[in-house]
Amino acid sequence: MTQAWCGVAAEDLDTIDTTTGLRLAARSRRLLGSLLRPQLCRVRAVLGLIVTNQLALLAGPLLIAVVIDRGIPAALQGRPSALAWCIAGYTVTGAVEALTVGAFLRLSGQIGADLLLDLRERMFAQIQRLSLAFHERYTSGRVISRLTSDLDSLQEMLDEELDGFFVSLLSVLGIGAMLMVLDAPLGLLALAGFIPLGLLTRWYLRHSQHTYRVTRTRIAQVIVHFVETMNGIRAVQAFRRQRRNSSIMDGLSASFADAETEALRLTARFTSAGGLVGSVSVAVILLLGGLRVLAGSLTLGVLAAFVLYLRRFYDPLDELARCADSYSSAVAALEKISGVLEEHPTLSDPSQPVALPVPVRGEVVFDQVRFSYGGPDVLPHLDLVIPAGQTVALVGATGAGKSTVAKLLARFYDPVAGAVRLDGVDLRSVADADLRRAVVILTQESFLFSGSVADNIALGLPSASRAKVVAAAQAVGADDFITALPDGYDTDVCKRGTRLSAGQRQLVSFARALLANPAVLVLDEATSSLDIPAEQAVQAALATVLAGRTALIIAHRLSTVLVADRVLVLADGAVIEDGPPAQLITTPGTFAALHTAWCTALA
Repeated sequence: MTQAWCGVAAEDLDTIDTTTGLRLAARSRRLLGSLLRPQLCRVRAVLGLIVTNQLALLAGPLLIAVVIDRGIPAALQGRPSALAWCIAGYTVTGAVEALTVGAFLRLSGQIGADLLLDLRERMFAQIQRLSLAFHERYTSGRVISRLTSDLDSLQEMLDEELDGFFVSLLSVLGIGAMLMVLDAPLGLLALAGFIPLGLLTRWYLRHSQHTYRVTRTRIAQVIVHFVETMNGIRAVQAFRRQRRNSSIMDGLSASFADAETEALRLTARFTSAGGLVGSVSVAVILLLGGLRVLAGSLTLGVLAAFVLYLRRFYDPLDELARCADSYSSAVAALEKISGVLEEHPTLSDPSQPVALPVPVRGEVVFDQVRFSYGGPDVLPHLDLVIPAGQTVALVGATGAGKSTVAKLLARFYDPVAGAVRLDGVDLRSVADADLRRAVVILTQESFLFSGSVADNIALGLPSASRAKVVAAAQAVGADDFITALPDGYDTDVCKRGTRLSAGQRQLVSFARALLANPAVLVLDEATSSLDIPAEQAVQAALATVLAGRTALIIAHRLSTVLVADRVLVLADGAVIEDGPPAQLITTPGTFAALHTAWCTALA
């Protein structure tokens, strides 16, 4: 199979072979079973209500037959008791039917709501648990599609169709039995209509599942493009890409509309064919039954009850057709959701974690590390020792492997070969919670969550007092601009921190890292968004901030690099220069050339 669109994985393709389809169906059944297992008691209660409801429904036409054949003739002869009992019985069955329907709808609604709640919680927890490698290949738009349109399909089935499915199924089975009881020859003739209906349903389910897989893929593509456009709206407007993006969206939306139209056409064919089979069956029964009434081999009451049952027999088939349509859409959605839930984190907590020394000193060792992102090696063979408390700066051209070193140290990835050790302990053996306390990484993204400035600073240490939060902000020079905000530290930074400038967001993220007090601090281009005054404030604080902890600094600004105890120059994943910055400046080489160019630019 080939990938039809860059935002969609192999399972999202329009064409899925039989083996893959069976695997997806099995995976969906496993997920559905795990969701239903905690609800078994309530499911049994729902089934009990359905059975009671259907028994009440089935009694109605039978009582009408008794009224026509016995009750009315007996009443005409002066014996009205049979007619009265039939009328009373019909009233009771109507009341039972109404009560059971109400109880069924309430209970089935609770089951559906709990199932969706469970599924949403699982999805959100799983998405947060999955490793960075998953999120780099599985776009946020597709994740949103799983949590919105796919869950909406399931909700539609649970809220609107699931009750109809069970009621209709039991109704068909019960009425089929009653038809056989009333008159076996006519009953067999009515049930013969199941043969074309069964073949028709099998054809529909086979084709509709494929159609709805395509539909779910198409809407995912629309959501992916929408999210990408909104996330990059500044670039869209700055480079006047609106027309191009609109053209792409028009194409994706048209493709989705075509898929939806094909699904509706399929449903229309199925519903029309099923209705035709039902109408023909009723016509044949009326003809043959009428002839038998005229011949005296069948009573009028039995024929009337038979026709009433027969109408009820085929009406649920229309409901089952709608349920089959909703079911096919839900199954396609469940396939997508189950795919995310069965993803395994590429980085998992060790089964028997090794505790880091207390306190963590911060010695970092890259021992014969080899790493690639699935292609050529980014780090072919890296041996590196960073003593505890040392500040090391990594410099080099783009693609030299600087950020990869940072990601391995933060254990966003594991090396293909070799090991990264902290105080002699392989990071793969350290519990994730312990590692996150010991190592903190700051990137140029400086992501802030909606909420107060204080909450964002205390992200890594939620229990921190306000005094500690303020002290961390003061240490990085952020206190002045924070106190100038309308509500000071309680000011809402808004979505993604848009209320603050890029430099202010970076300073808040600095304060966040300082408050967490890690043994190892990684700064991956963390000063790139700072203007000159803000950078000068950070530079003044860095010497104090980095004292007593191991630090790895990745920066293109040499003003940040010069505060390091040691500079490593990387090229093609290998260290080509290593030494104090003052020494490397005076030694002909890459770093000296970078320093000269920087000085020239400043001049």
